[in-house]
Amino acid sequence: MANANIIQGKEAAVAEITTKLRESSATVVADYRGLNVAQVTELRKQLRAANVEFQVLKNSLVRRATANAELTELDAALAGPTAIAFSKEDAVAPAKILADFAKKNDALKLKGGVIAGQVFNAEEIKALADLPSREGLLSMLLSVLQAPMRNFALAVKAVAEKQEA
Repeated sequence: MANANIIQGKEAAVAEITTKLRESSATVVADYRGLNVAQVTELRKQLRAANVEFQVLKNSLVRRATANAELTELDAALAGPTAIAFSKEDAVAPAKILADFAKKNDALKLKGGVIAGQVFNAEEIKALADLPSREGLLSMLLSVLQAPMRNFALAVKAVAEKQEA
């Protein structure tokens, strides 16, 4: 009976991971080897503030879940100690938080991830993390849209000042 209970527990864990992979807008896989308890606690705190779930999972269970979710390309990232960040809301938050944390703590290494159903390698996840936030991008767009009007207003003002003189 003990074996049946263990198998049921593992099947439930695989089903839960599969659901998280399917429902998450972003999933980032990282190697946490070398982080101490205080560092992991700080990382979990930052992720929790952004509504990102962070779990250490067995690679064998995750591989079964990726097969169920049809994301087997992610299996290449499942070697060694693996921690996975799942985000249902913000597709960029786990990548940004983990990449920023990895810059300060060399022990954390990004391995890859899934964003909007597409598998990305570690370099692509880092590139995504380096993009400005949505608000930053909107600010840049607004600045570009305002530039012609601002230049026109400055030109009109310069003409008016020249005619006054």
